[in-house]
Amino acid sequence: MAKLKEEYTNRIIGELEQKLGTTNRMLVPRLQKIVVNMGFGIVSKDEQKGIVDDLTAITGQRPLLCKAKKSISNFKLREGMVIGAKVTLRGDRMWEFAERLINAALPRIRDFRGVPNRGFDGRGNYTLGLKEHAIFPELVEATGPNCGMDVTFVTSSKDNKAAKELLTALGMPFAGRN
Repeated sequence: MAKLKEEYTNRIIGELEQKLGTTNRMLVPRLQKIVVNMGFGIVSKDEQKGIVDDLTAITGQRPLLCKAKKSISNFKLREGMVIGAKVTLRGDRMWEFAERLINAALPRIRDFRGVPNRGFDGRGNYTLGLKEHAIFPELVEATGPNCGMDVTFVTSSKDNKAAKELLTALGMPFAGRN
C-alpha cells in the first residue's frame, strides 16, 4: 500500500473532517482518479512509440491512444491519425503516481515556486500542466521527443475549496496564499 494512501486513511481524513466541519467520514473529499494526458500531435511511428513507452514507464499502465475525429487540412491532420495518449489511474497506482508526482517530479522542475491555483474547474477537479515529461525519475533517458502533459486530479468534492484542502493535505505545493 502506498504511503500517501496510508497517511490519507490514518491522518488526513480526520484533519479534513475538522477543517470542513463534517461529521460523516463519507462526506470528506477523496481522490477518485488521476487522468494523465499527452497530446503529441503528428509525429513519426518511432517517436510515437517512444512517447507511449515513456508514458507507460511514468504511470505503470499502458496508455490509450487518442485519434483525430476530424480532418483539418491546415494542420495536415487526417481523421483517424493518432495525436495523443491518455491513462486513467485508479486505486493503488493512482496513489503511487500522486506520491511520485508530489515528492519526486515537481521538485525537479527548474525554478519551481509551486503549482498554480487557477487549475480548478469549479466542480472540485484540478488540472496541472507540465511542460516536459522528463522530470519523472523513472525516465533515466526519455526515448521519445520531449512533450508536455496534463495531469487531472478528480476528487469527490463538489467545490474548489474542499478539493484544494484535500490536495494541500496530500502535499500538493500550491503557489502563493490563494
